[in-house]
Amino acid sequence: MKRKRETETRSELRSAIEELSILAKVQPSDNHTAIHIPTKPFLHVCTLILQVLDKIGPTMAVLRQDIHQNMQRLEILWESDPAKYSNLIEMLKKEDSEGNRRKGTSCSRAFLWLIRSMDFMVALLQRLVKDPEQNIEQAVEESYNITLKPWHGWISSAAFKVALKLVPDNKTFISLLLTKDQNYDNLKEDMQTLISLLVPLLEEIHSILVRKFVNVNVLSSF
Repeated sequence: MKRKRETETRSELRSAIEELSILAKVQPSDNHTAIHIPTKPFLHVCTLILQVLDKIGPTMAVLRQDIHQNMQRLEILWESDPAKYSNLIEMLKKEDSEGNRRKGTSCSRAFLWLIRSMDFMVALLQRLVKDPEQNIEQAVEESYNITLKPWHGWISSAAFKVALKLVPDNKTFISLLLTKDQNYDNLKEDMQTLISLLVPLLEEIHSILVRKFVNVNVLSSF
């Protein structure tokens, strides 16, 4: 309850920055037993990303549902043994050893799609920071095209294209991200900080997936 009240007084971006300060402890290693990704902080960052996507509106409904379902898969396995699966890597190792990592309902697959969703968020924030005047619809579409579209089937891509018309205008979207004590300069600073934390983390996680667990090129879309 206390954490919920604290989150309500901060922006989703600031809350994500705090959680990412924990996740940023992921260290590169040739021995994957030394890699640690705290499960609960990671899932909380995913929840915050959902809250940001909600502000974009119905356009993100399909992506939001996918993120929620993928989070649930990880949460269910974590709840089965919180001590063992406090490190998310243990979930990947388990499925890797059992040969289940490529199954449609695997946690490995869920984790991969959550990372791709974060890739989308980073791409969108980078565009907003670089050009605040860029049309939000264009920024969302360009971010989608380079992060999620290559992995989506034609049905998902077509649904996204239709829903894109429901994206709010720049002023509305920015106002939704701002808290009462913020101005745009503060928001831009928060976005830059979040990007600086997410980019190296995502790069390392992609490297972990490719080197140790999942061949991302053989995983088809949902």
